[in-house]
Amino acid sequence: MLLIIDDDIAIQTSLSLLFRKEGFAVRLADGPFETFDVLAEETPEVILLDMNFSIDTSGDDGLRLLRRIRERLPNVPVILITGWGSIDLAVEGMKAGARDFITKPWQNDHLVQSVRTALNLAQLPTTSPGRRKLDQQFQFDNIIGEDATLLNILSTIGRVAPTDAPVLITGESGTGKELIAEAIHHNSRRKRQPFVKVNLGGISSTLFESELFGHVRGAYTDAKTDRVGRFELANKGSIFLDEIGDLDPGSQVKLLRVLQDRTFEPLGSSKSKTVDVRVICATNRNLEEMVGKGQFREDLYYRINLITVRLPSLRERSGDIPLLVNYFVNNLKTIYNRPDLRVSSAAQKWLKNLTLPGNIRQLKNIVERTVLLSPNDELQSDDFERNLPQTLPSTPTLPQVGTMTLEEMEYQMIQRAMTYHHNQVAKVARALGITRFALYRRLEKFGISLTDTSDRQDFDDFTN
Repeated sequence: MLLIIDDDIAIQTSLSLLFRKEGFAVRLADGPFETFDVLAEETPEVILLDMNFSIDTSGDDGLRLLRRIRERLPNVPVILITGWGSIDLAVEGMKAGARDFITKPWQNDHLVQSVRTALNLAQLPTTSPGRRKLDQQFQFDNIIGEDATLLNILSTIGRVAPTDAPVLITGESGTGKELIAEAIHHNSRRKRQPFVKVNLGGISSTLFESELFGHVRGAYTDAKTDRVGRFELANKGSIFLDEIGDLDPGSQVKLLRVLQDRTFEPLGSSKSKTVDVRVICATNRNLEEMVGKGQFREDLYYRINLITVRLPSLRERSGDIPLLVNYFVNNLKTIYNRPDLRVSSAAQKWLKNLTLPGNIRQLKNIVERTVLLSPNDELQSDDFERNLPQTLPSTPTLPQVGTMTLEEMEYQMIQRAMTYHHNQVAKVARALGITRFALYRRLEKFGISLTDTSDRQDFDDFTN
Protein backbone atom coordinates (compact mmCIF):
# COMPACT_ATOMS: atom_id res chain seq x y z
CA MET A 1 0.00 0.00 0.00
CA LEU A 2 1.15 3.53 -0.88
CA LEU A 3 0.18 6.30 1.55
CA ILE A 4 -0.12 9.79 0.02
CA ILE A 5 -0.08 12.65 2.55
CA ASP A 6 -1.12 15.99 1.02
CA ASP A 7 -3.72 18.59 1.96
CA ASP A 8 -4.47 19.58 -1.68
CA ILE A 9 -7.42 17.58 -3.05
CA ALA A 10 -6.25 18.11 -6.65
CA ILE A 11 -2.79 16.71 -5.82
CA GLN A 12 -4.37 13.78 -3.97
CA THR A 13 -6.57 12.97 -6.96
CA SER A 14 -3.77 13.29 -9.50
CA LEU A 15 -1.31 11.13 -7.54
CA SER A 16 -3.97 8.59 -6.65
CA LEU A 17 -4.95 8.11 -10.31
CA LEU A 18 -1.30 7.89 -11.38
CA PHE A 19 -0.35 5.19 -8.89
CA ARG A 20 -3.58 3.19 -9.13
CA LYS A 21 -2.94 3.03 -12.87
CA GLU A 22 0.54 1.67 -12.03
CA GLY A 23 -1.02 -1.11 -9.96
CA PHE A 24 -0.59 0.36 -6.46
CA ALA A 25 -3.13 0.20 -3.65
CA VAL A 26 -3.46 3.79 -2.42
CA ARG A 27 -4.55 5.41 0.87
CA LEU A 28 -4.91 9.18 1.34
CA ALA A 29 -4.34 11.53 4.29
CA ASP A 30 -4.80 15.31 4.57
CA GLY A 31 -2.29 15.87 7.39
CA PRO A 32 -0.77 14.49 10.60
CA PHE A 33 -4.05 13.46 12.31
CA GLU A 34 -5.38 11.53 9.31
CA THR A 35 -1.93 10.02 8.78
CA PHE A 36 -1.86 8.36 12.19
CA ASP A 37 -5.46 7.21 11.77
CA VAL A 38 -4.33 5.33 8.64
CA LEU A 39 -1.18 4.00 10.36
CA ALA A 40 -3.31 2.64 13.20
CA GLU A 41 -5.18 0.49 10.65
CA GLU A 42 -2.44 -0.46 8.18
CA THR A 43 1.33 -0.20 7.62
CA PRO A 44 2.19 1.26 4.21
CA GLU A 45 5.03 -0.06 2.05
CA VAL A 46 6.03 3.47 1.02
CA ILE A 47 4.91 7.01 1.88
CA LEU A 48 4.66 10.12 -0.31
CA LEU A 49 4.79 13.11 2.05
CA ASP A 50 3.97 16.73 1.23
CA MET A 51 6.07 19.26 3.16
CA ASN A 52 3.41 21.90 3.97
CA PHE A 53 -0.02 21.63 5.64
CA SER A 54 -0.63 25.31 6.43
CA ILE A 55 -0.04 28.77 4.94
CA ASP A 56 3.55 28.43 6.17
CA THR A 57 5.76 27.29 3.26
CA SER A 58 8.93 26.62 5.25
CA GLY A 59 8.54 22.85 5.13
CA ASP A 60 8.63 22.58 8.93
CA ASP A 61 5.22 20.82 8.94
CA GLY A 62 6.54 18.04 6.75
CA LEU A 63 9.85 17.70 8.59
CA ARG A 64 8.07 17.33 11.93
CA LEU A 65 5.74 14.68 10.53
CA LEU A 66 8.64 12.93 8.81
CA ARG A 67 10.51 12.60 12.12
CA ARG A 68 7.42 11.20 13.85
CA ILE A 69 6.88 8.69 11.04
CA ARG A 70 10.53 7.60 11.15
CA GLU A 71 10.28 7.02 14.91
CA ARG A 72 7.20 4.85 14.46
CA LEU A 73 8.11 3.16 11.13
CA PRO A 74 11.91 3.33 10.74
CA ASN A 75 11.97 0.81 7.86
CA VAL A 76 9.23 2.32 5.69
CA PRO A 77 10.72 4.53 2.92
CA VAL A 78 9.43 8.11 2.78
CA ILE A 79 9.65 10.31 -0.33
CA LEU A 80 9.18 14.04 0.17
CA ILE A 81 7.22 16.09 -2.35
CA THR A 82 6.61 19.85 -2.33
CA GLY A 83 5.85 22.85 -4.48
CA TRP A 84 8.13 25.02 -2.33
CA GLY A 85 11.31 23.08 -2.87
CA SER A 86 14.62 24.45 -1.70
CA ILE A 87 18.11 23.04 -1.45
CA ASP A 88 18.24 23.46 2.34
CA LEU A 89 14.88 21.73 2.72
CA ALA A 90 16.06 18.79 0.59
CA VAL A 91 19.17 18.36 2.74
CA GLU A 92 17.20 18.55 5.99
CA GLY A 93 14.74 15.98 4.70
CA MET A 94 17.46 13.55 3.61
CA LYS A 95 19.23 13.97 6.97
CA ALA A 96 15.95 13.19 8.73
CA GLY A 97 15.70 9.90 6.84
CA ALA A 98 13.79 10.64 3.62
CA ARG A 99 14.66 8.37 0.70
CA ASP A 100 14.17 10.99 -2.04
CA PHE A 101 12.98 14.56 -2.64
CA ILE A 102 10.65 15.47 -5.52
CA THR A 103 9.52 19.00 -6.44
CA LYS A 104 6.15 19.97 -7.92
CA PRO A 105 5.31 19.94 -10.76
CA TRP A 106 6.73 16.43 -10.97
CA GLN A 107 7.44 14.20 -13.94
CA ASN A 108 5.21 11.12 -13.72
CA ASP A 109 7.89 8.69 -14.92
CA HIS A 110 10.48 10.06 -12.51
CA LEU A 111 8.10 9.96 -9.55
CA VAL A 112 6.95 6.40 -10.25
CA GLN A 113 10.57 5.34 -10.76
CA SER A 114 11.54 6.87 -7.41
CA VAL A 115 8.70 5.03 -5.60
CA ARG A 116 9.58 1.69 -7.23
CA THR A 117 13.26 2.13 -6.35
CA ALA A 118 12.39 2.89 -2.72
CA LEU A 119 10.19 -0.22 -2.57
CA ASN A 120 12.82 -2.47 -4.14
CA LEU A 121 15.53 -1.27 -1.77
CA ALA A 122 13.27 -1.78 1.26
CA GLN A 123 12.57 -5.39 0.24
CA LEU A 124 16.19 -6.46 -0.32
CA PRO A 125 17.46 -9.47 1.64
CA THR A 126 20.28 -8.89 4.11
CA THR A 127 22.20 -12.19 3.94
CA SER A 128 25.28 -12.49 1.70
CA PRO A 129 25.71 -15.75 -0.29
CA GLY A 130 29.11 -17.22 -1.20
CA ARG A 131 31.06 -16.48 -4.35
CA ARG A 132 29.69 -19.45 -6.28
CA LYS A 133 26.09 -18.47 -5.53
CA LEU A 134 26.81 -14.84 -6.48
CA ASP A 135 28.28 -15.92 -9.83
CA GLN A 136 25.17 -18.00 -10.49
CA GLN A 137 22.90 -15.02 -9.81
CA PHE A 138 24.87 -12.12 -11.29
CA GLN A 139 27.44 -11.23 -13.95
CA PHE A 140 30.66 -10.60 -12.01
CA ASP A 141 33.08 -12.23 -14.47
CA ASN A 142 35.72 -9.48 -14.36
CA ILE A 143 35.73 -8.99 -10.59
CA ILE A 144 38.24 -11.36 -9.02
CA GLY A 145 38.39 -12.29 -5.35
CA GLU A 146 36.88 -14.27 -2.50
CA ASP A 147 37.62 -11.95 0.41
CA ALA A 148 34.63 -11.62 2.76
CA THR A 149 34.54 -7.82 2.41
CA LEU A 150 34.52 -8.09 -1.38
CA LEU A 151 31.76 -10.72 -1.29
CA ASN A 152 29.60 -8.41 0.85
CA ILE A 153 30.16 -5.64 -1.70
CA LEU A 154 29.22 -7.93 -4.60
CA SER A 155 26.12 -9.05 -2.74
CA THR A 156 25.14 -5.41 -2.15
CA ILE A 157 25.60 -4.30 -5.75
CA GLY A 158 23.84 -7.41 -7.00
CA ARG A 159 20.79 -6.52 -4.91
CA VAL A 160 20.93 -2.81 -5.73
CA ALA A 161 21.61 -3.15 -9.46
CA PRO A 162 17.98 -3.86 -10.52
CA THR A 163 16.82 -0.62 -8.87
CA ASP A 164 17.52 2.90 -10.13
CA ALA A 165 19.16 3.98 -6.87
CA PRO A 166 22.16 6.29 -7.30
CA VAL A 167 25.36 4.61 -6.14
CA LEU A 168 28.55 6.24 -4.85
CA ILE A 169 31.69 4.07 -5.08
CA THR A 170 34.64 5.14 -2.92
CA GLY A 171 38.12 3.75 -2.44
CA GLU A 172 41.78 4.34 -3.20
CA SER A 173 43.08 4.67 -6.76
CA GLY A 174 43.43 1.34 -8.51
CA THR A 175 40.89 -0.60 -6.41
CA GLY A 176 38.52 -1.30 -9.33
CA LYS A 177 35.79 1.34 -9.00
CA GLU A 178 35.09 1.34 -12.73
CA LEU A 179 34.65 -2.45 -12.75
CA ILE A 180 32.08 -2.16 -9.96
CA ALA A 181 30.21 0.56 -11.89
CA GLU A 182 30.15 -1.66 -14.98
CA ALA A 183 28.87 -4.58 -12.91
CA ILE A 184 26.01 -2.44 -11.56
CA HIS A 185 25.00 -1.51 -15.10
CA HIS A 186 25.34 -5.02 -16.56
CA ASN A 187 23.16 -6.47 -13.80
CA SER A 188 20.47 -3.80 -14.10
CA ARG A 189 17.32 -3.58 -16.18
CA ARG A 190 19.19 -0.99 -18.29
CA LYS A 191 21.92 -3.43 -19.38
CA ARG A 192 20.93 -3.30 -23.06
CA GLN A 193 21.08 0.50 -23.02
CA PRO A 194 24.21 2.75 -23.13
CA PHE A 195 26.80 2.81 -20.35
CA VAL A 196 28.60 6.15 -20.65
CA LYS A 197 31.81 6.81 -18.70
CA VAL A 198 32.89 10.34 -17.83
CA ASN A 199 36.17 11.20 -16.08
CA LEU A 200 35.23 14.48 -14.40
CA GLY A 201 38.82 14.99 -13.26
CA GLY A 202 39.85 15.32 -16.91
CA ILE A 203 37.23 17.93 -17.87
CA SER A 204 37.98 21.61 -17.31
CA SER A 205 35.27 23.85 -15.86
CA THR A 206 35.04 25.74 -19.18
CA LEU A 207 34.20 22.56 -21.09
CA PHE A 208 31.98 20.97 -18.43
CA GLU A 209 28.61 22.06 -19.86
CA SER A 210 29.54 21.22 -23.43
CA GLU A 211 30.88 17.76 -22.49
CA LEU A 212 28.01 16.73 -20.25
CA PHE A 213 25.03 18.56 -21.76
CA GLY A 214 26.17 19.22 -25.33
CA HIS A 215 26.04 22.47 -27.28
CA VAL A 216 24.38 23.97 -30.34
CA ARG A 217 26.18 25.42 -33.29
CA GLY A 218 27.48 28.91 -32.53
CA ALA A 219 27.32 28.47 -28.73
CA TYR A 220 30.95 29.61 -28.61
CA THR A 221 33.67 30.49 -31.11
CA ASP A 222 34.74 26.97 -32.08
CA ALA A 223 31.27 25.40 -31.92
CA LYS A 224 30.86 24.81 -35.66
CA THR A 225 28.30 21.98 -35.32
CA ASP A 226 25.78 20.74 -32.76
CA ARG A 227 27.17 18.30 -30.20
CA VAL A 228 25.30 15.70 -28.13
CA GLY A 229 26.37 15.68 -24.46
CA ARG A 230 27.19 12.66 -22.32
CA PHE A 231 23.88 12.76 -20.42
CA GLU A 232 21.88 12.63 -23.64
CA LEU A 233 24.08 9.78 -24.92
CA ALA A 234 23.32 7.87 -21.72
CA ASN A 235 19.54 8.36 -21.96
CA LYS A 236 17.64 5.22 -20.83
CA GLY A 237 20.99 3.75 -19.69
CA SER A 238 23.58 4.53 -17.02
CA ILE A 239 26.17 7.28 -16.66
CA PHE A 240 29.36 6.74 -14.65
CA LEU A 241 30.77 9.97 -13.21
CA ASP A 242 34.31 9.12 -12.13
CA GLU A 243 36.41 11.43 -9.90
CA ILE A 244 33.34 13.41 -8.84
CA GLY A 245 35.33 14.78 -5.91
CA ASP A 246 37.42 16.81 -8.38
CA LEU A 247 34.41 18.81 -9.61
CA ASP A 248 34.64 22.58 -9.04
CA PRO A 249 31.80 24.38 -7.17
CA GLY A 250 30.27 25.94 -10.28
CA SER A 251 30.06 22.62 -12.07
CA GLN A 252 28.60 20.98 -8.95
CA VAL A 253 25.61 23.36 -9.16
CA LYS A 254 25.02 22.50 -12.83
CA LEU A 255 25.25 18.79 -12.15
CA LEU A 256 22.86 19.02 -9.20
CA ARG A 257 20.12 20.45 -11.38
CA VAL A 258 20.13 17.60 -13.89
CA LEU A 259 20.22 15.03 -11.08
CA GLN A 260 17.31 16.68 -9.29
CA ASP A 261 15.07 17.72 -12.18
CA ARG A 262 16.24 15.27 -14.88
CA THR A 263 16.34 18.22 -17.28
CA PHE A 264 19.14 20.23 -18.91
CA GLU A 265 19.75 22.72 -21.69
CA PRO A 266 22.55 22.23 -24.22
CA LEU A 267 25.02 25.13 -24.11
CA GLY A 268 23.67 27.98 -26.24
CA SER A 269 20.10 26.63 -26.30
CA SER A 270 17.05 27.76 -24.35
CA LYS A 271 15.18 24.51 -24.99
CA SER A 272 15.14 22.04 -22.10
CA LYS A 273 15.64 18.33 -22.64
CA THR A 274 14.50 15.55 -20.35
CA VAL A 275 16.79 12.63 -19.59
CA ASP A 276 16.26 9.25 -17.92
CA VAL A 277 19.57 7.93 -16.56
CA ARG A 278 20.90 5.78 -13.72
CA VAL A 279 23.72 7.74 -12.03
CA ILE A 280 26.79 5.97 -10.63
CA CYS A 281 29.58 8.09 -9.14
CA ALA A 282 33.08 7.30 -7.90
CA THR A 283 35.87 9.08 -6.05
CA ASN A 284 39.07 8.37 -4.16
CA ARG A 285 38.47 11.42 -1.98
CA ASN A 286 36.61 11.77 1.34
CA LEU A 287 33.43 13.60 0.31
CA GLU A 288 32.09 13.86 3.86
CA GLU A 289 35.26 15.66 4.88
CA MET A 290 35.01 17.89 1.81
CA VAL A 291 31.39 18.74 2.69
CA GLY A 292 32.53 19.75 6.18
CA LYS A 293 35.17 22.05 4.67
CA GLY A 294 32.72 23.57 2.18
CA GLN A 295 34.54 22.04 -0.81
CA PHE A 296 31.66 19.81 -1.91
CA ARG A 297 27.97 20.69 -1.90
CA GLU A 298 26.02 18.90 0.80
CA ASP A 299 22.88 18.71 -1.34
CA LEU A 300 24.80 17.11 -4.21
CA TYR A 301 26.38 14.65 -1.77
CA TYR A 302 22.94 13.49 -0.59
CA ARG A 303 21.75 13.20 -4.20
CA ILE A 304 24.50 10.76 -5.22
CA ASN A 305 24.98 8.55 -2.15
CA LEU A 306 21.69 6.77 -1.56
CA ILE A 307 23.85 3.64 -1.69
CA THR A 308 27.56 3.94 -0.83
CA VAL A 309 30.05 1.19 -1.63
CA ARG A 310 33.58 1.44 -0.22
CA LEU A 311 36.12 -0.74 -2.01
CA PRO A 312 38.93 -2.11 0.18
CA SER A 313 42.56 -1.55 -0.75
CA LEU A 314 44.56 -4.56 -1.89
CA ARG A 315 46.47 -4.62 1.42
CA GLU A 316 43.11 -5.12 3.15
CA ARG A 317 42.43 -8.25 1.08
CA SER A 318 45.92 -9.57 0.38
CA GLY A 319 44.54 -13.13 0.28
CA ASP A 320 43.06 -12.29 -3.13
CA ILE A 321 46.45 -11.38 -4.63
CA PRO A 322 47.22 -14.94 -5.89
CA LEU A 323 43.78 -15.10 -7.55
CA LEU A 324 44.38 -11.75 -9.25
CA VAL A 325 47.88 -12.75 -10.36
CA ASN A 326 46.61 -15.98 -11.92
CA TYR A 327 43.79 -14.08 -13.63
CA PHE A 328 46.25 -11.59 -15.15
CA VAL A 329 48.65 -14.36 -16.21
CA ASN A 330 45.86 -16.37 -17.86
CA ASN A 331 44.91 -13.31 -19.91
CA LEU A 332 48.55 -12.66 -20.84
CA LYS A 333 48.98 -16.26 -22.05
CA THR A 334 46.74 -15.43 -24.98
CA ILE A 335 47.95 -11.89 -25.57
CA TYR A 336 51.64 -12.88 -25.74
CA ASN A 337 51.14 -16.42 -27.10
CA ARG A 338 52.75 -18.14 -24.12
CA PRO A 339 50.36 -21.00 -23.28
CA ASP A 340 52.67 -22.59 -20.66
CA LEU A 341 52.98 -19.43 -18.58
CA ARG A 342 52.36 -19.92 -14.85
CA VAL A 343 53.35 -18.52 -11.44
CA SER A 344 55.05 -20.69 -8.82
CA SER A 345 53.41 -21.08 -5.42
CA ALA A 346 56.48 -19.52 -3.78
CA ALA A 347 56.15 -16.44 -6.02
CA GLN A 348 52.46 -16.14 -5.16
CA LYS A 349 53.27 -16.14 -1.44
CA TRP A 350 56.00 -13.55 -2.03
CA LEU A 351 53.65 -11.28 -3.98
CA LYS A 352 51.13 -11.36 -1.10
CA ASN A 353 53.63 -9.47 1.07
CA LEU A 354 54.28 -6.63 -1.38
CA THR A 355 53.35 -3.06 -0.48
CA LEU A 356 51.11 -1.98 -3.34
CA PRO A 357 49.87 1.61 -2.89
CA GLY A 358 48.61 1.49 -6.49
CA ASN A 359 46.44 -1.52 -5.60
CA ILE A 360 45.12 -3.77 -8.40
CA ARG A 361 46.33 -1.43 -11.15
CA GLN A 362 49.89 -1.57 -9.81
CA LEU A 363 49.79 -5.36 -9.34
CA LYS A 364 48.61 -5.82 -12.93
CA ASN A 365 51.46 -3.63 -14.16
CA ILE A 366 54.05 -5.62 -12.18
CA VAL A 367 52.74 -8.94 -13.52
CA GLU A 368 52.66 -7.78 -17.15
CA ARG A 369 56.14 -6.23 -16.91
CA THR A 370 57.51 -9.48 -15.47
CA VAL A 371 55.86 -11.57 -18.18
CA LEU A 372 57.35 -9.35 -20.87
CA LEU A 373 60.89 -9.36 -19.46
CA SER A 374 61.20 -12.92 -18.13
CA PRO A 375 62.09 -15.79 -20.53
CA ASN A 376 60.83 -18.41 -18.06
CA ASP A 377 57.41 -20.02 -18.38
CA GLU A 378 57.22 -20.60 -14.64
CA LEU A 379 57.63 -17.23 -12.97
CA GLN A 380 59.53 -17.25 -9.68
CA SER A 381 59.73 -14.58 -6.97
CA ASP A 382 63.16 -13.59 -8.35
CA ASP A 383 61.59 -12.81 -11.73
CA PHE A 384 59.12 -10.44 -10.10
CA GLU A 385 61.70 -8.92 -7.76
CA ARG A 386 64.08 -8.11 -10.65
CA ASN A 387 61.29 -6.19 -12.37
CA LEU A 388 60.15 -4.14 -9.40
CA PRO A 389 61.09 -0.44 -9.36
CA GLN A 390 64.27 0.06 -7.34
CA THR A 391 63.80 1.71 -3.94
CA LEU A 392 66.53 4.27 -4.58
CA PRO A 393 67.80 4.05 -8.18
CA SER A 394 71.33 5.27 -8.74
CA THR A 395 70.25 7.12 -11.87
CA PRO A 396 67.01 9.08 -11.33
CA THR A 397 64.40 7.97 -13.86
CA LEU A 398 60.69 8.59 -14.34
CA PRO A 399 58.29 5.67 -14.83
CA GLN A 400 56.77 5.09 -18.22
CA VAL A 401 53.58 7.02 -18.93
CA GLY A 402 50.56 5.01 -17.85
CA THR A 403 52.40 2.77 -15.41
CA MET A 404 51.80 4.88 -12.32
CA THR A 405 49.47 7.64 -11.18
CA LEU A 406 50.70 10.94 -9.70
CA GLU A 407 49.36 9.85 -6.31
CA GLU A 408 51.35 6.61 -6.50
CA MET A 409 54.51 8.54 -7.49
CA GLU A 410 53.99 10.96 -4.60
CA TYR A 411 53.55 8.11 -2.12
CA GLN A 412 56.67 6.27 -3.30
CA MET A 413 58.81 9.42 -3.33
CA ILE A 414 57.80 10.25 0.26
CA GLN A 415 58.52 6.68 1.33
CA ARG A 416 61.97 6.80 -0.32
CA ALA A 417 62.81 10.16 1.23
CA MET A 418 61.68 9.00 4.69
CA THR A 419 63.88 5.91 4.41
CA TYR A 420 66.88 7.85 3.05
CA HIS A 421 66.69 10.52 5.78
CA HIS A 422 65.81 8.06 8.58
CA ASN A 423 62.36 9.62 9.16
CA GLN A 424 63.81 13.06 10.05
CA VAL A 425 60.91 15.26 8.98
CA ALA A 426 62.87 18.51 8.56
CA LYS A 427 65.36 16.86 6.18
CA VAL A 428 62.63 15.00 4.29
CA ALA A 429 60.60 18.18 3.80
CA ARG A 430 63.70 20.07 2.62
CA ALA A 431 64.61 17.29 0.18
CA LEU A 432 61.08 17.28 -1.26
CA GLY A 433 60.91 21.08 -1.47
CA ILE A 434 57.85 21.44 0.78
CA THR A 435 57.16 22.73 4.29
CA ARG A 436 57.02 20.44 7.31
CA PHE A 437 53.28 20.99 7.65
CA ALA A 438 52.74 20.19 3.95
CA LEU A 439 54.65 16.96 4.60
CA TYR A 440 52.50 16.24 7.66
CA ARG A 441 49.38 16.55 5.47
CA ARG A 442 50.79 13.98 3.06
CA LEU A 443 51.89 11.64 5.85
CA GLU A 444 48.37 11.75 7.25
CA LYS A 445 46.87 11.22 3.76
CA PHE A 446 48.95 8.11 3.09
CA GLY A 447 48.87 6.73 6.64
CA ILE A 448 52.67 6.91 7.10
CA SER A 449 53.70 6.86 10.77
CA LEU A 450 56.64 8.58 12.46
CA THR A 451 59.12 7.08 14.91
CA ASP A 452 60.95 10.18 16.21
CA THR A 453 59.30 11.35 19.46
CA SER A 454 59.49 15.10 18.80
CA ASP A 455 58.30 14.77 15.23
CA ARG A 456 55.53 12.44 16.41
CA GLN A 457 54.33 15.05 18.90
CA ASP A 458 54.38 17.78 16.23
CA PHE A 459 52.48 15.49 13.87
CA ASP A 460 49.86 14.67 16.54
CA ASP A 461 49.45 18.38 17.32
CA PHE A 462 48.99 19.10 13.63
CA THR A 463 46.40 16.38 12.98
CA ASN A 464 44.46 17.17 16.15
